[in-house]
Amino acid sequence: MPDPLFTDPRLAAVYDAFDGPRDDLAAYLGIADELGAERVLDLGCGTGSLALLLAAGGRTVVGADPAAASLAVAQTKPGADRVRWLHGDATTLPDLAADLAVLTGNVAQVFLTDDDWARTLGGLRAALRPGGHLVFETRRPERRAWVDWAAADPVALDVPGTGRVEQRLQVTGVHLPLVTFRFTYRFLPDGAVLTSESTLRFRERAELTQDLLTHGFRVLDVRDAPDRPGKEYVFVTQRVD
Repeated sequence: MPDPLFTDPRLAAVYDAFDGPRDDLAAYLGIADELGAERVLDLGCGTGSLALLLAAGGRTVVGADPAAASLAVAQTKPGADRVRWLHGDATTLPDLAADLAVLTGNVAQVFLTDDDWARTLGGLRAALRPGGHLVFETRRPERRAWVDWAAADPVALDVPGTGRVEQRLQVTGVHLPLVTFRFTYRFLPDGAVLTSESTLRFRERAELTQDLLTHGFRVLDVRDAPDRPGKEYVFVTQRVD
């Protein structure tokens, strides 16, 4: 089940403001061009930032997410009518025959159990055409991202249509390969306080490579995320038939 950050309408409405300019997305547009992908699935599309950019380039795009509140935000954005929005996860996808499936941000790390990850890879493989590609990013465990999270200062922003909102991040548990953290949001106009707790799984490169092979993908390349060099792996894989 998605975290409140994505399912609570009030939190979903301020997500983009705190998520920043999304400098990471340009790399995915480049990969789509590199692979000649015309039909793209953005799994865990959230508020639709990447899906909309892909569609603006003339591609046929499906944005899928299990969080209805995030999809509702996505559907209010300019160009939203160019994207097919689906409420669900990889196990509920129709036959898409996609050239490319992408998982950005934290999406690949929200599957905490081996069974959940296996079902997700199976659903993604089925959504791709023969020879289609799966591209996703995941944080390198040895870089210990949670140390930086624990040291992060609170952030306060003036969010259009909402007013001033304060965000605080706390790391609440490190039990590798799982790391749990909590966002607390204070809405200053009315004093409301909302929290969202998340857990991510930090998988090693070798583990991911084996999982992909087991579930019908071959790894073509493992790259750096250009906006975060040395901190993440970007897996470029292909469906094997």
